Amino acid sequence: MKPTRAGTTENISVSMPAELISELRSRAGRRGVSSYITEAVRHQLAMDGLAEIVAAHEEEHGALTEQEIETARRELFVEGNSQDAGRAAA
Repeated sequence: MKPTRAGTTENISVSMPAELISELRSRAGRRGVSSYITEAVRHQLAMDGLAEIVAAHEEEHGALTEQEIETARRELFVEGNSQDAGRAAA
């Protein structure tokens, strides 16, 4: 198997329920199924990485408190979205 370089693509085959494929195609629109799935996989890998970070933190320091969770939620979603909105307006 040839090593892949950054920016190259490789074809794979995946199987999923037909009703899921139908909804995927309707939502993918002009971006196309490949782009939609690529972004979904990137998102899932990021979430997996976040889960690993949380698990390592909890193993060392115990369970996260509600305050820590809310602080992280604000930093990740609320403040991040306002920064994104500012960039989009520029």
